[in-house]
Amino acid sequence: MSQDPIVTSNGLAERDRVAIETLYRAFSDHNPDLLEEALATDWQDIPLAPGQAPGREGMKPLVRAFSAAFPDVRIIIHELIGAPGRAAVRAEITGTHQGEWFGVAPTGSRFTIPIHEFHYVRDGRVTHTWHLEDWFGWLHQVGALGTGEK
Repeated sequence: MSQDPIVTSNGLAERDRVAIETLYRAFSDHNPDLLEEALATDWQDIPLAPGQAPGREGMKPLVRAFSAAFPDVRIIIHELIGAPGRAAVRAEITGTHQGEWFGVAPTGSRFTIPIHEFHYVRDGRVTHTWHLEDWFGWLHQVGALGTGEK
């Protein structure tokens, strides 16, 4: 997924690390069925996206919408730091805006935005995710904010 090696700590169980990586791979591979391997059925995504239903099944339409809006999307993990049952991820989303997203018509613009997430994992499944993506930066990169000049 990345040219740079992923930096990890030794405190995270291997199956928990794989679950977290599979969550991101669902987006990069355009395969919402990978969420079955990565997420607990009652996974909590905090905060939910507008219109997103809760749980693992609620994320599947979001993966499909992401794929439609950004057909070349990649989520690149730069750092995964873990302890038993929890992990922090520093990553970035890259792609080209080729479909509507957040009500913004396709611009054809390339973008890169950072994401920072914290996960709880149990028995090889992610149970909770707290996330923050720079969607404001995305709006700027695709030209949806205007110049601010009058």
